[in-house]
Amino acid sequence: MLHRHLKDGVGYILPAIDDVIERGKREDWAQLRSAALQDRGLMEDILRVTLAHAQEPCAQRYHFWRQYAEQHLKAA
Repeated sequence: MLHRHLKDGVGYILPAIDDVIERGKREDWAQLRSAALQDRGLMEDILRVTLAHAQEPCAQRYHFWRQYAEQHLKAA
């Protein structure tokens, strides 16, 4: 899926992370996960994006990614 704010060579900027989490499919999530496992800064950005949605009880995708990022940042 083509995502807003995601351009070749630029990487994952905050709006692109938000778009992938909100609208992405499994393959998009796998690509984000793979990139985040290689780059601690990207994992921190994922956490930052998801914390902005922490008060939304129905934002399950964001809650999932927040927990994922927190666990990986703790382990590192």
